[in-house]
Amino acid sequence: MSNVPRWAVLAAACAAVVAAVGGCSSDSSKTTDAKKPASSTPPGGASSPGGGPSGASSGGPSGSPSGDSSGAPAGKPSGTPPGKPSGTAPAGTPSGTPPSGSPAPADGSIPVGPGPQPSYTVQKQPAAGSCHYRFTPAKEPLPDPACTPGATNPKVTQATLKTTICRSGYTAGIRPPTNITSREKTANAASYGYTGSLRDAEYDHLISLQLGGDPNDARNLWVEPPSPGHKEGKGPNNPKDVVETKLKNAICNGRTELVKAQRAIVRDWTTALDAVGVTDKGAKGETASDPDDNA
Repeated sequence: MSNVPRWAVLAAACAAVVAAVGGCSSDSSKTTDAKKPASSTPPGGASSPGGGPSGASSGGPSGSPSGDSSGAPAGKPSGTPPGKPSGTAPAGTPSGTPPSGSPAPADGSIPVGPGPQPSYTVQKQPAAGSCHYRFTPAKEPLPDPACTPGATNPKVTQATLKTTICRSGYTAGIRPPTNITSREKTANAASYGYTGSLRDAEYDHLISLQLGGDPNDARNLWVEPPSPGHKEGKGPNNPKDVVETKLKNAICNGRTELVKAQRAIVRDWTTALDAVGVTDKGAKGETASDPDDNA
């Protein structure tokens, strides 16, 4: 029996095979085509989530392909800008002309009414008890500016004076009939909480018709209580009417402007003549040439 060790025989055989086929290995787990590291990136593609080789699952829901993403930020609908939708007006924003009975604009200007109508309808009045009288130091009544801010007749302007308030008979042609104003008067008395005799109170245009006031806008009408010294049951004793006539004469004579007179009467009828510089106060007991009593 040969004394040559078996390993020597195997080594010789291997050498012969190497010479024949170009090499061999004694460890079958080590090959020239070894696996690439897990962090390698396949050519032309993104690396797979989770560090797996291309084509492996991303680690998300079962069946999701590697690299699948919507691209939209989480929680934000695609195509919707942040903030309020465009074209939506703020809640509660009024549009157009203020409705009859609404207060004066915030800028202090006098509201403009609808003007004379071919036929008049009864206008809705402020809620019962929502209006409150004011009184001057001499106890003359003034309206609530929130309920009765006044309203002008759009047909009467500085340019149309000769054909409107300075023309004789103009106010008679635009005055609402008593079957309309008497019903409004009753409702407006409730608005102001007036409990006296309606016969002794005047349903008054704050800006009178002869000063270019709107004929039937609820913002321009109020139940005016009697002035001090009134005798019960004798009807209205309204010195405001005389003031209005004086102002109208001053407008038509060019001694003051229409808008100035309107603003003065709205602010306080007892000081309106002084406010526009009219010193002709009239003789004691003088009455208005065009009284404004409606009902």
